[in-house]
Amino acid sequence: MDTRIIERPAFRLIGHAARVPLIHQGINPHIQQHITALPQEEHLRLKALGDVEPEGLLQVCDDLDPDGTEGSELTYLHGVAVSRDTPVADDLDAIEVPTGTWAVFRTAGPYPQSLQQVWAATATEWFPANPWRSRPGPAIVTVLERTDDFSTATCELWLPVEPA
Repeated sequence: MDTRIIERPAFRLIGHAARVPLIHQGINPHIQQHITALPQEEHLRLKALGDVEPEGLLQVCDDLDPDGTEGSELTYLHGVAVSRDTPVADDLDAIEVPTGTWAVFRTAGPYPQSLQQVWAATATEWFPANPWRSRPGPAIVTVLERTDDFSTATCELWLPVEPA
């Protein structure tokens, strides 16, 4: 697995949040509906606000069931990462992210299948073979490149970790 470990100072995730059910395979229609309900101008506004890594429009999952039970609810945020001192408009939701260590997994291929396969492999292959464990915090996906129809993409999956 193409993985790097990085330290990040505290930052904030801002955007538009919704409670949705966890779906392990395929496109989550609840998330898709949430994103497509946002006007195009709002995507551009969010992109302009992002000022720290991970860059670009982000797919954030927070309040995940620790067991990852399919159908359990999570908070999905469509947004960007900003520094802790960046002002946040009242119409945006925010998730405070403390200083910490992240395992960043890079994936490329059919979307969302390759991303979902890497996410599953972190639990079955990567964590058991490495001296890290999950810590509380959001899981973040950033899309680095994609085809126009979004059938393939290069993504990074950011998972909060701590030494095992």
